[in-house]
Order: sequence, then C-alpha cells, then structure tokens
Amino acid sequence: MPAEPAAPSALVEEDPGGRRVRRLLTVLALVAVLPALYLPGLVHDFFDLKIYMRAMEWWAAGNPLYDYSQPDRVQGALYFTYPPFSALLLRPFAMLPLGATITVFTVLTAIGVVVTTRWLVDPLVARHGLPRLFTLTVAVLLAFAVESTRETITFGQINMLLVVLILTDLLFAVPRGSRWAGVAVGLATALKLFPGIFIVYLLVTRRWRAAAVASATAAAATLLAAAVAPRDSWRFWTHELWATDRVGRTDYTGNQSLFGLLSRFTVPEKPDRLVWLLLVAAVTVYGLWRAWRAARAGDVLTGLTLTGLVGGLVSPITWTHHIYWFIPAVVIMLDAGLRPARDRPADDDLGPAVRPARIRWLVVAAVAIYLVIAYGVVSFQDWGAGPARIDDPVDVLTRNTYVLLSLLLLVVLPVRPAAGDRVTEAGPHVPRARPPRWIRWRPKTKLASNGQN
Repeated sequence: MPAEPAAPSALVEEDPGGRRVRRLLTVLALVAVLPALYLPGLVHDFFDLKIYMRAMEWWAAGNPLYDYSQPDRVQGALYFTYPPFSALLLRPFAMLPLGATITVFTVLTAIGVVVTTRWLVDPLVARHGLPRLFTLTVAVLLAFAVESTRETITFGQINMLLVVLILTDLLFAVPRGSRWAGVAVGLATALKLFPGIFIVYLLVTRRWRAAAVASATAAAATLLAAAVAPRDSWRFWTHELWATDRVGRTDYTGNQSLFGLLSRFTVPEKPDRLVWLLLVAAVTVYGLWRAWRAARAGDVLTGLTLTGLVGGLVSPITWTHHIYWFIPAVVIMLDAGLRPARDRPADDDLGPAVRPARIRWLVVAAVAIYLVIAYGVVSFQDWGAGPARIDDPVDVLTRNTYVLLSLLLLVVLPVRPAAGDRVTEAGPHVPRARPPRWIRWRPKTKLASNGQN
C-alpha cells in the first residue's frame, strides 16, 4: 500500500535548507535595495559634519565659536548651533584628518543603529518565538533603510548617540532603579537640547530621583563648558539659543515640526506665535498624558516613544534626521498586532488601536508607516523652501507628512499589555535585551514599588 503523503506541516519541518535559502534571499534583497535608498543622500556629502569641523578649526584659531557661518544655496547662512558642551566634545576631532572623522562618525552611528535595534526587537523575538538571528538581521537592515537613519549618516549627524543615551537610560537604568538613572538623559540634554523633553517625561511619570539626576548632570556638563569657554557659553544661552534663523529656514520642507508646518502656510511672514504656542501646549499636554498612561501600565517603550514624538512636534526646528521615534512606533504596532487575543487588554482606555476588532490592522498600519518613513519626505524630492500650496491637498500632505504622522501616532499608538507577565509601576517583567554592562546590577535593598526612584 503506497505511503500517504506527508502533511504540509511535516514538510515544513523537514525543509530547513529551503527555509534557510528563503531567509538568505530576503536578507540579500534588502542589502541590494539599500544602495538605491542611500544614493540621493550621498549628495549631502557629510555637510553638517563638515560645518562642525570647520567651526571647531575656526574656534581653535581664537575666533568666537558662534561667529562661524557657512553659506547654503537654499537656506542662506548656516552657523554652529549646538550648546558649548557639544563643542568641547567635537573639538578634538578637528585635530584628525576629515576622512578619519567621517569614518569614526559613520562607524559609531552604524553601531548605534545595530545596538538600539537589538534592544527594540529582542523582546519581540522572545515573546513571539521568532528566529532570533534572522529577525534581528532583517530589523537592522530595515532600520538602516529608514530616511532618518540615512540622513543621519549622510549628513554626519550625532542623532544616534543621543538615541543610545536616551534608550539606555529609559529602557534599562530607570526601570531597574539604577543609581545611574538619569545620567545618560542629562548628558544627551547637555549635548543637544531636544532630549530635555525626556526630563519632563521623568517628572510626569514621577521618577523624581532620575529627573533630579538628569537635571543635575545636564547642569554640571553645561557649567563645565562655561568654565572652559565662558564668553561663548554666555552668548549661546542668552542669545543664540533663541535665534532659530541660525539653523536654517523654518519653512524648508525638511523641518517637520508644528512650527515648520505653520511657516509653510505663512511664508514670507513668520507664524503667529500665539497660535504656535497654543498648539504646542495642546500637543504637549495630550502627548505626555498618553506617555504617563503608558508608563503607568508598564509599557515603557510606548511611553518614551510618545515623548519623542512630542519633542519633535513642539521643537521649532525638527529636521527629518531628528525623528528616530517612528522606528520604535513601528515595532510597538507590530508587537501589539501579533499578540494573540487572550493577551489583549479589556480596557479600551489604553488606546483605540488595541481593540480586538482592529488589532490586525495594526500590522497593516505598521507596514504602511514603515514604507512612508523609508521613502521619506525629502530624499526623493527637491522641495526646497517656500509656501505650501493650500489649494493642493497633495502638496500639503507630502510636505508635512511627518508632522501629520506624528500627530496621528500620538492618538493611535497602542499601549501594550504585559502578555501575562506581572506588571508594576516600575515596568513590566517581560523578556528584555541585555542592558549595558554598567547598569547590570541590583540594589542591595529592594525599594518599595511606588513608581519612584
């Protein structure tokens, strides 16, 4: 009697070679696509990094740091705009050949992308039983394909350093009650003001000690810079900090903030400051309220992602390479969409996207968002600066895509349940990536679970 054909599941189990081939082809396909995505960005030719290095040479020659300027055909004169503490860390690189500095920045950014992507994806691998090496490899390649990563690398920006510091603190040090909690966020804030929104997040979530440590660290780094360069520090904090025109034209399409959106509707006039401040207040209150709810429910990643999106919206200048926070948003939506029905919360107040009737749409939405941030806002268009055509909905949408997407995510980004794991105000006990070595310790005395440290 002839043998019965094997069941489809058995055939899959007995075909590891075919599965490996398919995975290899997937990885090779992604690798092949990356050069085409990076080609437009290569025209940047590390433009920002070159400004930094020329400004450092200018400063080392005895000139006032914030007098340095460089012409740009689209945005006019561009200046060194970072706080003095950033200048202290950048100045040694001016002693290296430019090619060596570019190599160092590119390698460090690449390492940052790999490390942070692992931190985001490792919990999903453990939770959903995904093949770890293949999933992490694909996730890293997809992260390199996103416009914010491409712009960071090809401009020579320091954004991934800031992201590493923020995630180290808020994913590991703060939830674990580390004595170092807040230090990394404080350093990031001293380097570039945008991360200061995460100190506000620590206050909103009642992480009093971490917020105090972050504030003290930022103040100490700032005072160190003031001791080394008192005149430049005084000038920055009393004048240059408030001069948004030093960074570039606010109506340039690459500025994906609320102020940028308003500027594109009012150019050549400046936006009404009262209208902008009212929008900033509304977005900040609502966004941080949702971030607080996420942290209270134990979803730390959603809390800090919402905070990052708020920061991008309310900052006067938010270039496309600043908006890293779409990447964790996609991870969160995929995780929520892949969870079985029994792990979904009954509390609709956690967010509209977690209702069972809509849950599978999260996967579709995550894929759609990823395609948008991979194609990007400025990579394949030469928008330049100028007014948006209000009578053209397509023009309004395409030139403000990240602003509108950020606002949408503030509303629909789901707060994930703990998938059957115990949840406390200090965070969920779920499988996590290994934290950096310097925070792999436990306090000798167990603190009360009161949401503070």
